[in-house]
Amino acid sequence: MKKNPFKQTMIIVLCISLILTSVVLEVFAKEHQDSLGLYAKSAVLMDADSGRVLYGKEEEQFLANASTTKIMTCILAIESGRLDETVTVSQHAASMPKVHLGMTTKDTFLLKDLLYSLMLESHNDSAVAIAEHVGGSVEKFAEMMNEKAKELGCEHTHFITPNGLDAKDETGSHGTTAKDLATIMSYCIKNDTFLKITQTKQHSFQNVERSRNFTCNNHNAFLQMMDGALSGKTGFTADAGYCYVGALKRGERTFVVSLLACGWPNNKSYKWADTRKLMEYGLEHYEKVKVKAKQELETVPVINAADNSYDPDKEILMPVRVKGKDLRVLKDKEEKVTVKCTTKKVLQAPVKKGTVIGKAEYYIGEEKAVSYPIVAMENVSARTPRWYLQCVLEKFLF
Repeated sequence: MKKNPFKQTMIIVLCISLILTSVVLEVFAKEHQDSLGLYAKSAVLMDADSGRVLYGKEEEQFLANASTTKIMTCILAIESGRLDETVTVSQHAASMPKVHLGMTTKDTFLLKDLLYSLMLESHNDSAVAIAEHVGGSVEKFAEMMNEKAKELGCEHTHFITPNGLDAKDETGSHGTTAKDLATIMSYCIKNDTFLKITQTKQHSFQNVERSRNFTCNNHNAFLQMMDGALSGKTGFTADAGYCYVGALKRGERTFVVSLLACGWPNNKSYKWADTRKLMEYGLEHYEKVKVKAKQELETVPVINAADNSYDPDKEILMPVRVKGKDLRVLKDKEEKVTVKCTTKKVLQAPVKKGTVIGKAEYYIGEEKAVSYPIVAMENVSARTPRWYLQCVLEKFLF
């Protein structure tokens, strides 16, 4: 039987293609794998109290973050405005794409109601109306967003829009990192108004003119997934994929999870699976323990110190202590807590009680958890001509 050279060539090409595809997929899987098998391209489990990253996967990779942006929009509006203020609607706000409230330029709203629209239904037009009201314009509000992010210690965040729609400007594209997003959420959940809004199941309201009625329902499924769920915000755009940031509190422990690029359609449920996995990891591995603030430290010599003994040769030693309370820290059961204390080698009189002369750094494993000042425990006066005269009198007359 005569062999078909073309057919043989095609079979060889197909085999090579399959092998190369397998290799590429294997390399991709290795590059993106993590011990928990998360779907998200970037993820963080954070201790909300300390800001410590307890589990991270590509946590500092800059990515689009979609409507999770709205947690920043919400907290800025709460802090910068009054909830009973009236918000007018610009043509720009009314032109925002779905998901939207459907506002028109004839409407006015209470800021409070638009915040529910923003966080429960993720309405893009409400986000722009809020931004224009609080900042004067979307651009000015974006400046406020970025300033706040820097204030919170976010190093790789760039906000352009208040709603998280994909955008670019001369500086770059709209986005953040999983670590920065978790940091922002850790700050937001300390605000009672933010928690009240994001925990509300349903909110009904009217425009100020009372000519239209609206109802917003909470789409944060995490609130019903786990006991202690505090808050959260979903997001999706073509660039960002499915995103999520949420918080949970159990006893003294508060965890924040952030997920970026956690699948694209039809993988809407990936974010809930990853959130549960990370939260359960935190609950299983981390506990709050008491760490006693170190009190007994070496004394520090004081130069030129005067005391009532009127002995110029006497060495004065300053007792010092850590100015801090006993700590309650979140740590893995296997992690050790150590304290590194550094103080000045000598002090120059005069010295006031409470003067900071060093620091005590508390480490959980290799990571610094907190730093407390070390302070002087007594007042020490400096030597004066009168003090030296008294020394002479004590030595030769008494």
